[in-house]
Amino acid sequence: MAILPDWRIRNDVCIRPIADLAHRPGAISYGVTSYGYDVRVDRKFKVFTNARCAVVDPKNFDPASFVDIEGDFCLIPPNSFALAETVEYLEIPRNMLGICVGKSTYARCGIIVNVTPLEPEWRGRVTIEISNTTPLPAKIYAGEGIAQIIFLEAATPCEKSYADKKGKYQDQTGLTLPFVQGV
Repeated sequence: MAILPDWRIRNDVCIRPIADLAHRPGAISYGVTSYGYDVRVDRKFKVFTNARCAVVDPKNFDPASFVDIEGDFCLIPPNSFALAETVEYLEIPRNMLGICVGKSTYARCGIIVNVTPLEPEWRGRVTIEISNTTPLPAKIYAGEGIAQIIFLEAATPCEKSYADKKGKYQDQTGLTLPFVQGV
């Protein structure tokens, strides 16, 4: 397996570190794909818990809503939810958009991955939302593929990028919980 320190594809999408597209027996695939990149989930997870009776409020998010887990895998309780982040750091150029979709291996197990679009000039490690829609605990493997990012190129650069808007999740450090600015 080749892990390269930096990779730039057409129009300077930057991914660090980058993994080549290789056959990895026993692992959920990750690395370069035909039109994108399969990102890996890192070792830190935030799993929803109702043990602390917190209310989920995007304008006043209570960190007690989650328990922190770090390890080679994470068990997500039935009908529950977790946050994680990618191993990879990405930089999206001004004339591209990244759309993230879940891996079919997890989807076929009832595990849904959601990521909002990676807007032009967004950069950082991607926060990934993972839902377990099953009535059984679900196991997520750190260091293996979790989602695919598909890169779409625009004919011209956008008028106002995520960097221009001073997006609140730009250059986020660590696994970032939701927040509303000015609250």
